[in-house]
Amino acid sequence: MSRNRIIVPEAKQAMDRFKMESANEVGVNLKQGYNGDLTARQAGSVGGQMVKKMVQDYENKIK
Repeated sequence: MSRNRIIVPEAKQAMDRFKMESANEVGVNLKQGYNGDLTARQAGSVGGQMVKKMVQDYENKIK
């Protein structure tokens, strides 16, 4: 059972766009659907970029 579920169903498309944008920024080629052929380093760099952007956005909002 996956624990990574979107609580707000309308947010799924936005999260997918955010993931694709972050992947492009770090040079990882994501496809729609299954991406099990990515290395752990590639997948981690996409997730890391997403977190980095979320932290930057939060910090900009609290200034």
